[in-house]
Amino acid sequence: MDDRESALPHAEDVDDVPIVSCSRCNREWDLAYELDELAAGNRAVEQFALDHERHTGHYPDCVTPWVAACRRCPDGSRFLEERPARRWARTHARHTGHAVELASPDDEEAVVEPN
Repeated sequence: MDDRESALPHAEDVDDVPIVSCSRCNREWDLAYELDELAAGNRAVEQFALDHERHTGHYPDCVTPWVAACRRCPDGSRFLEERPARRWARTHARHTGHAVELASPDDEEAVVEPN
């Protein structure tokens, strides 16, 4: 265990361990594992959401991703933060010459055009 991990509190020492639910799975999880074993700290919900999507194909109830989708080819990706979503869209548009639709979790849409 490194110094960074030893400085982090364990889930049993935290009064309010985050709980995440998924209505599609009809389950609920506390994030003690993400806090204790993964040392995810403030990113515990994000880490759980990424792992949940990777294993089930969908995100838990509390998470809506940014969606980048190419208008010409089947390429696209989902992101939990705006910055990597915009970076992916700009990079794809630049390298392929394809326009990319970028949808935020708030259903706002933008198009990233190739330069």
